[in-house]
Amino acid sequence: MQDSQRWRELLGKIIRDTQEKQRIANELGISSVTLTRWVAGESRPRPQNLRLLINALPDYRRTFLELIPEEFGSSISEVVDVDKTELEIPSVFYARILNAHCTLPRILHFSSISDVILQQALKQLDPNRVGMEITVVQCMYPTPEGRIRSLRESIGRGTPPWNRELEQRTLFLGSESLAGYVVSTGRARAIQSRSEGENLFPARWVEWEESAMAHPIMLSDTIAGCLLISCTQPDYFVSDARQRLIQHYAELLSVAFDLEAYYPLSSIELGRMPAYDIQRKYLATFRQRTSSMMIQARVSVPEAERMVWRQIEEELLRASYAGG
Repeated sequence: MQDSQRWRELLGKIIRDTQEKQRIANELGISSVTLTRWVAGESRPRPQNLRLLINALPDYRRTFLELIPEEFGSSISEVVDVDKTELEIPSVFYARILNAHCTLPRILHFSSISDVILQQALKQLDPNRVGMEITVVQCMYPTPEGRIRSLRESIGRGTPPWNRELEQRTLFLGSESLAGYVVSTGRARAIQSRSEGENLFPARWVEWEESAMAHPIMLSDTIAGCLLISCTQPDYFVSDARQRLIQHYAELLSVAFDLEAYYPLSSIELGRMPAYDIQRKYLATFRQRTSSMMIQARVSVPEAERMVWRQIEEELLRASYAGG
């Protein structure tokens, strides 16, 4: 009963702040009175609410896991164990992607297949909705010399606090980023904490991100980009099983890319890209510049977009080297 009292005391201290108490109640879909009853020992949370409670208080996650009493038995491990992840992609999902690969028109091939895979990956990798963002990062178009100078986020999905929709944000990445390292080396890399990541990739850690992993998307000895995953929880990618699952999704994503989107590893020569706040003013001009390019160069929309992306890439590389 001592452990039981300790976790209830901790919750009691937290909900002394009435605004925090109401926030927690809203996230759990319960009344604030129920929280008071838990603290008083008059009732105990069901396993589902216990999981939501721990997820609603990420700063206290480890402490709650240490203090949760034996009164919950095995149910606590069933609902909050971070390694409680299905270890294999369902075979029926492989069949679904294969069918889409064979039947979708080319114009929809990349976006449709990538989006379906990301949604399935998000369900498996973040079943408890602790907060995760999954992004496909692809190589930019090569220079006339055949060099790949940067990467570009092309499609992403997330769970709160991220809630990205399809193509909601574009971001260029380079040698300063985790994605850049993975694409340059052709090897997966997991960063287990923000402090570890800031020592290696200081320019690319964003709000809420506490751990991250990237896995290359390859075809033989060529590469198209990588699968980039960020999580609000530290040490989320320690599990070998979870890393293998990410590998399988990266391998599955390889069918979404056209063969022309794969480049030899020897052609990857990434420059540095400026921070997102600096990139934003360049990216905001994309639509207007694409329309102008179509008129001036008398080209199709895809070709105009390709030309403008290359212009923006060059401008960002110059801005980065100029220190602005």
